Amino acid sequence: MTLPTLTTVQELDPVFGEMSTATFRLAGEWQGLTAREQSLLSLVADVCEQILGVPFELHVRAALNNGLDADDLRELLRFISYDSGYPAALAALDRLTEIEREHGLPGPTGQSHRVDADGTGSPLPAAMRAEVQALDPDFADYMDLQSRMRAGMSRISVRERAFATMTVDVLYQTLQESFRAHVGRALGAGATPDEVRAAVRATAVFGMTRTWRALHVLDALLAEREREREQDATAAGGRR
Repeated sequence: MTLPTLTTVQELDPVFGEMSTATFRLAGEWQGLTAREQSLLSLVADVCEQILGVPFELHVRAALNNGLDADDLRELLRFISYDSGYPAALAALDRLTEIEREHGLPGPTGQSHRVDADGTGSPLPAAMRAEVQALDPDFADYMDLQSRMRAGMSRISVRERAFATMTVDVLYQTLQESFRAHVGRALGAGATPDEVRAAVRATAVFGMTRTWRALHVLDALLAEREREREQDATAAGGRR
């Protein structure tokens, strides 16, 4: 048995196949993301939406073709489990293992990071940590644990992780505190505003109206950051 391809979609319904081909051709022409990043974000969307049938298999194929391996895919699922929810990530992990077994694909080698579950402290920014602590101390402890357990991850880059969490935000429409933090993380990892916009735009094939709303929120965030940058530059000039 081979992994499904776009031909599989056309065989299900030629008209839907034609629409899909045109849609993904246009999306493939958008600039700002690498093929690897596009593959990762498609898999994140599958987890959030629990689309674990043919689309998930297509995206696994694309990820493997773009240089990702079984260990990378597992790190992605481990990473997003705290935002997508552990049950959703677990269902995807189970399906991924099934796909590997069904199609004779290389499985994981066991390469992973150290899980600092019994450690102390938090890699969260101090201001965010204080805000969440004031909101609910037990929830703050939960966030500390989730962040600490992921601090040693390295197979998926910081930029890719930021884009992945932004994708969760768009699909779950959590466009307040977490979206702001994740956009800031992407920019801090060196992504340009246009690349951040591309990561949001990439979610359109999973639900256009949510992307529309997210782009409005992103515009406001980027404009706010630009105003702050200009104010800082003006203040710095005044101190000279």
